[in-house]
Amino acid sequence: MPESVPGFVPDSVAGRLVAGLRVYCLIAAMWLRSTMAYRASFVMTTFGNFAGTALDFVAILLMFSRVDALGGYRLPEIALLYGLSGMSFGLADLAIGSMDRLGRRVRDGTLDTLLVRPAPVLAQVAADRFALRRLGRVTQSTLVLGYALCSLDVHWTLPKLVLMPVAVVSGSAIFSAVFVAGAAFQFAAQDASEVQNAFTYGGTTLLQYPPTVFAKELVRGVTFVLPLAFVNWLPVTYVLGRPYPLGLPHWTAFASPLVAVGCCALAGLAWRAGLRSYRSTGS
Repeated sequence: MPESVPGFVPDSVAGRLVAGLRVYCLIAAMWLRSTMAYRASFVMTTFGNFAGTALDFVAILLMFSRVDALGGYRLPEIALLYGLSGMSFGLADLAIGSMDRLGRRVRDGTLDTLLVRPAPVLAQVAADRFALRRLGRVTQSTLVLGYALCSLDVHWTLPKLVLMPVAVVSGSAIFSAVFVAGAAFQFAAQDASEVQNAFTYGGTTLLQYPPTVFAKELVRGVTFVLPLAFVNWLPVTYVLGRPYPLGLPHWTAFASPLVAVGCCALAGLAWRAGLRSYRSTGS
């Protein structure tokens, strides 16, 4: 299976990464030019994406019109959780949200056309139908995060200041790994996009609320099995100076980059295994 691009021979891991990134950028730029051909449509769909995701926070505001705290967290603290999870997921969804279409390609056989191209398949699938309108979610989450940071009474130290951007980048990588692993699962299930969405879209909805409102079994699951807690729960508990429900030490809040690297490595192995098991549609 060819895994190179014209004019470049990837003879190392770094070479393959550069080749994949180049292919991704070329395909994404093609879809971006296509989108900008209809700018009014782009503006309307981006605003629709912004407004649709904003309704999630409106629901939280409605809850706080009746209560002062949720699980011991006040509105600005919930907004911090919401902003971090929304930004992390939004960036991952913008970059590789098209991965959930893989099952459709496996079923109708169009994945075969990607296999014969001299380019990494993962980069082609990730950049397919690149949708800049997803910036609406990122923008909305950024505004909520800005409100939280302005409203919170936090003693900001250098570790806390560094932790915020690190948490966003690491969270995006963790969600990206979930997208890739979910796509790899579709090689076997073929019609499992909703299962994948349960862990991506469902995961970001879960993280919008504090861990104190959930059963400890669920908190353990998203900490040690599918480590979504490292997206925002652990970093936020450190920033706010709160104890984590499972009694983990505060230094685990800084483990998000290591967790992200581990998740990406496992997702990469799952992707390679799924791609090797693919046997086309037979037609």
